[in-house]
Amino acid sequence: MTMTSENLFAAFEAQTLDPACFKHRDHIAAAFEMLRRYDFVEAASKYAVSLRAMAEKAGAPEKFNATITLAFLSLIAERMEEGADTDDFAAFEKANSDLESIDVIGRWYSKERMTCDAARKIFLLPDRAA
Repeated sequence: MTMTSENLFAAFEAQTLDPACFKHRDHIAAAFEMLRRYDFVEAASKYAVSLRAMAEKAGAPEKFNATITLAFLSLIAERMEEGADTDDFAAFEKANSDLESIDVIGRWYSKERMTCDAARKIFLLPDRAA
């Protein structure tokens, strides 16, 4: 059974999701729901806290990456701001299918910058012009 984005969000925020079952699409759905409920700064904080906790729960705290997290969250927020329908994740997902790949932020970030140690700890500005 597939969870709705609302149910996924609730479990994500409560930090009760099984990290092994949390796929890239789920990251996007949770971010979408977080951004629907909170202003950007609060959403970014709450999302990062939950994601970092999930990485720690999985025994892989080094997988948390502040740069990738905030870059994706910013891109999702921007797309939501530009789009007319932000009430339905399925419609948002269909209109923004490029978000299905981490490569979408490769327009702004080199792989080296995205994955360096500093990027895991702090948000790094892009090193490429879009």
